[in-house]
Amino acid sequence: MRTVAAIQVRLGSTRLPGKVLKEISNRPILGHLVRRLRKCRNLDDIVVSTSLLPENDPIALFCEQEGLHCYRGSEEDVLGRMLECLQAANANTGVVVFGDCPLIDPLIVDEMVKAFWDSDDLDFLGNDLRTTYPPGMEVEVFRVEALADSAIRTNDADIREHGTLYMRLHPEKYRLKNIEAPTRYARPDLLLGLDTWEDLEIITAVFHHFGDEQNFGLTDIIKFLDRHPSLKKKNQDVVRRWRQYRQDQ
Repeated sequence: MRTVAAIQVRLGSTRLPGKVLKEISNRPILGHLVRRLRKCRNLDDIVVSTSLLPENDPIALFCEQEGLHCYRGSEEDVLGRMLECLQAANANTGVVVFGDCPLIDPLIVDEMVKAFWDSDDLDFLGNDLRTTYPPGMEVEVFRVEALADSAIRTNDADIREHGTLYMRLHPEKYRLKNIEAPTRYARPDLLLGLDTWEDLEIITAVFHHFGDEQNFGLTDIIKFLDRHPSLKKKNQDVVRRWRQYRQDQ
């Protein structure tokens, strides 16, 4: 079995254009994410997937500089691009960590992958079917064969734009499992993903607080933000588009 994390990124974000290459402490957001994923013990490889549009050339250049494989495909068909990317990497198990989640805790990624390995009968395991972890800590693990099946079943552009969405919407066809956050991580009120300038301000503050120390995890982030209530409130009123696709806490 070969387990590969596929990071889906592009520079054409409407609310915060170019967000994955915005720099914190002289390193792009994508670089911080990759650095944290490289601490995972249950990943055989990490690949970056972006589109063929010339505006995404800087992502490909970053990957070349970092020694990362970069797969390029359709701009809008994220499902197709993700599948092709994982197949090119000879992956049996795919892991999705979103490009706008630079604070992802490597320990959570490893725990999710192990939980999937320990459940032989699953097609998909994630912690984002229902929001119990802080948004920004999403991890999805799935059989690449199941993803390939979903790609055959749907031509809906709105569905294909969201990668694993077809699987997540069809529990009657796929064996799905949601992992609920343990008590220490059950803080869905903390918004740790990167969609807006308000999010960037919070994420920047977290990285600046821990400095060169890259071993901080979600527990450390929670403690830091709870000590700075005015900071964690900065993005509380931002409308989140992803909420329509999952159960709320």
